[in-house]
Amino acid sequence: MSGQPVPTTVEEVVRQRLSLAVGGWRGLLDSALPGVAFLVAWTTTQDLWTAVGASVAVMLVAVAVRVVRRETVQHALGGLFVLVVAALVASRTGRAGDVFLPGILLNAALAVVFAVSMVTRWPVVGFLVGAVVEEPTRWRRDPGVVALCQKLTALLLAGYVLRVAVQLPLYLADDVTGLAVAKLLLGWPLLVLGLVVASVVLLRGRTPLAPPAERVAG
Repeated sequence: MSGQPVPTTVEEVVRQRLSLAVGGWRGLLDSALPGVAFLVAWTTTQDLWTAVGASVAVMLVAVAVRVVRRETVQHALGGLFVLVVAALVASRTGRAGDVFLPGILLNAALAVVFAVSMVTRWPVVGFLVGAVVEEPTRWRRDPGVVALCQKLTALLLAGYVLRVAVQLPLYLADDVTGLAVAKLLLGWPLLVLGLVVASVVLLRGRTPLAPPAERVAG
């Protein structure tokens, strides 16, 4: 978090970490454009490899632009990796719909991880807080911090569950156009909506990073 103010509250930590995770508006754009390219190419040609090629080409341009501008390519390369894996899966099965299978499975796996973390009261978002303090699990000593992290983890979990609930039936029906549209709409628009809701939650509180006992002792 070099160049950014040192966070003093849990809300500030989570805001900074969420911003880094999505990569700002450029990260959102990098994640959205390949999906748009796939949808346009598929509806125009109904050819799997043309659509995949269009997505990869757009992603490569995004990587090249970031390299030229000396910006991080982390988010662009992550998207490229997912596209390559999806293309390999589809090439083995011959089904255009299988391009979306890795994404569906990833969302399902993340939903399970986030759900388990909430049930055990070790919400995933809590580890974002733990990453900036000397003791990674210190945040669990404060019930208020745990409650906040539970809410934010639930918000992210809802997004994963929604994606699987919408995309899995379309995949089983082999509706490639529907899958492309759903992936696009449930990608950056849903992420932006989630960030807006998270921001509202985060702006409502100022929870100190140190747990109550440590604040009194200090």
